[in-house]
Amino acid sequence: MVVIRLARGGAKKRPFYRVVAADQRMSRDGRFIEQVGTFDPRAEKASINLKLDRVEHWIKVGAQPSNTVKGLIKKFRALVPVAA
Repeated sequence: MVVIRLARGGAKKRPFYRVVAADQRMSRDGRFIEQVGTFDPRAEKASINLKLDRVEHWIKVGAQPSNTVKGLIKKFRALVPVAA
């Protein structure tokens, strides 16, 4: 099954995360299918960048977002105005 989750990067005590679509059997920081965003918790306003169109594509084809990623998607949608 494909999951959308965080992959940790950055130095010790300085985390930086990539939001990735990956096979659930792969390790947390291992091989992934596609990078769909980033998350920097150390920025002043916890920087979230997502490619919403790609996130929604993966959810449509059956990918399951982790609980943390669900929260990030919710926050990102609240921050980004909807283009009409």
